[in-house]
Amino acid sequence: MKTLAVISRKGGAGKTTLSINLALTAHLAGWKTLLADIDPQRSATDALRARAEPGPTLAEANAGKLFQIKSHAANDGCQVMLIDTPAAPDADVALAVNSADLCVLVCRPTFLDIAAVARSAEMVRRLGKAGLIVLNQAPPKRGSQEPAGVQKAVEALRFCGLPVAPVGLRSRAIYQQAIARGRSVAEWDAANPAGQEIERLWSHLAAQLGLDGGRKARAV
Repeated sequence: MKTLAVISRKGGAGKTTLSINLALTAHLAGWKTLLADIDPQRSATDALRARAEPGPTLAEANAGKLFQIKSHAANDGCQVMLIDTPAAPDADVALAVNSADLCVLVCRPTFLDIAAVARSAEMVRRLGKAGLIVLNQAPPKRGSQEPAGVQKAVEALRFCGLPVAPVGLRSRAIYQQAIARGRSVAEWDAANPAGQEIERLWSHLAAQLGLDGGRKARAV
């Protein structure tokens, strides 16, 4: 079983929205998926409970139960586990980092977000875990040009000591429209650029985890 911890120490960065979309994308790609919601706000739980269709298994818990959740999930044949982490305390975030094969650090292109992700990156490195940074809620390109703020953010993030994912996510209203029904953006509108971004990001993360192109091979 492969485990992803989705981390942001800064509120509003889109950590839970990304956790839900990645869990749904993995599930729809054919992987037996569990989403562990250890954020006391339980936003991921609320979203998945609004879902009408079958979806990932959901586990509501605190960080202290992660080892038990992971063990039960593996014994149940789960193949992918995502952890929606709290912003604090540090001890809970560290437990999630230690449980993960890959840590996904979510960051908006703002000064305070970059400062927060730098601290998270330091924790990931100190604990000897693999990680990467996903730039989220970036403003759209102007023609073919990235806004100056996005370019500066990417340059600053390169000093955090973790790679920046080659797929960033733009600020789009569809994320909230889809999550209100417990659906991924790709389910809501497969032709929307947001769905394409999430699919490409999942494929990249799956490759990092050694999963077969992000989509589980099905028996013929």
